[in-house]
Amino acid sequence: MSRFIVVAPGSSEAAALATEELARVLTVGTRVDALAGTTASDAALHPAIALPAAVEAIRAVGDDTLITPAREGSNRSFDHVSWNLAVAASTRAGVILAFDAEGASPQLLAEEIAAARSRAEAASASVVAVVLTGGAPDIDGDLPVFALPLSDEAAAHLRDCPRPTAVTPIAFQANLIERARADRKRIVLPEPDDDRVLRAAAQVLASGIADITFVGDADYVAKRAGELGLDLRAARVVSVDDPAYRERYAEEFARLRAKKGITLEQARDKVADVSYFGTMMVHMGDADGMVSGAAHTTAHTIVPSFQIIKTAPGVSVVSSIFLMAMKDRVWAFGDCAVNPNPTPEQLADIAVTSARTAAQFGVTPRVAMLSYSTGTSGSGPDVDAVVEATRLAREKAPELAIEGPIQFDAAVDAAVASKKLPGSEVAGKATVFIFPSLEAGNIGYKAVQRSAGAVAVGPVLQGLNKPVNDLSRGALVEDIVNTVALTAVQAQG
Repeated sequence: MSRFIVVAPGSSEAAALATEELARVLTVGTRVDALAGTTASDAALHPAIALPAAVEAIRAVGDDTLITPAREGSNRSFDHVSWNLAVAASTRAGVILAFDAEGASPQLLAEEIAAARSRAEAASASVVAVVLTGGAPDIDGDLPVFALPLSDEAAAHLRDCPRPTAVTPIAFQANLIERARADRKRIVLPEPDDDRVLRAAAQVLASGIADITFVGDADYVAKRAGELGLDLRAARVVSVDDPAYRERYAEEFARLRAKKGITLEQARDKVADVSYFGTMMVHMGDADGMVSGAAHTTAHTIVPSFQIIKTAPGVSVVSSIFLMAMKDRVWAFGDCAVNPNPTPEQLADIAVTSARTAAQFGVTPRVAMLSYSTGTSGSGPDVDAVVEATRLAREKAPELAIEGPIQFDAAVDAAVASKKLPGSEVAGKATVFIFPSLEAGNIGYKAVQRSAGAVAVGPVLQGLNKPVNDLSRGALVEDIVNTVALTAVQAQG
């Protein structure tokens, strides 16, 4: 691994000494401050804003990085240890604990190390070594303990440490934005009359996440942007009355819906609706994806996509997943937003599509087909449906790890899994959870979101030929930015 931060719970001097020694022996490419992109005052008073800013600044420097830890005394209310651990967790930096060993007994040091390690684990940060200054008492344990100055052996050990694997919500969001930036796509937003959409678009453009096209009135967008102090000059604004688009879109929509008896005149009226117009932009290649729903119902957003974009080859049903950013990992929950009572065939499609969507966002898919039964522990029509869906899903995608029927506890808890489904490659370590109904899925994702403090990103629509995603009408600006980013990633294929 190549990104480190020193955390010294009791001594900023020990942190400074250890950091300088690491810089000497590891010859890392760059040093960056743990408060890069923010200040100690903002970190203390506005951590929800300051931490993402620091993580973005640190990650932008690159992987081969030594993070200079924030120090105590920067601000009276600033907890520098918690900040450094949070930075480590969200930048996937290995934590090196530093202690002044002068005059300390091995027992006392062992207790201090255990307490600091427990605190790091609670923050989802990974401790890779301990460095002692002012002495080198013999301490037993599973962590390597090194004294200053660091030996060649110590340096070699640190260079070979595996990189931490925890993915915090902030890290997930940063990954999403980095991927969107890497292959910038054109996203259409058909609701510029909503200030949240304008604010989100300004952030998207400023961060280089995507190119933005509004469907609306250019004069209104310019006027309102000025009133809100937003820079939207890089955004395109297209009117539904623009003849360069409307007639072409009407002719195509009439062709697509000819079997339904739609005339050209009816098509002209239909594409004058912003949701239909935006969807036609995606269909015709004038945009790569669409995000809507801040001011419109789910049906108003997604029905046009069913009629125009339609399902991808081999997919029988459009469905959704929520990407659940947990404390230290990301799960995918489907279908929690679209299909009320899927058939076994549809449930199998949802499972396979969800696994592929999850993989697109960096989640290694291990699919749990959820039920109130694990294996043959229960019976009934609902269990039989999941059994059949599991069989069909395995048939459709034999390369995927799929288990079902399985209860949620057996899907996530290794101890329960070892008793209920020993030897399963999914039980105890599932990452993609397929609920048997919309009722169960919606209850499930909201229960986890509210009780575990998970960040629910979505719903992410899947199964369409091109990406269209729906927003909650209560969406925050941050939700819209995230949805634009994930739509851009979907558009990358």
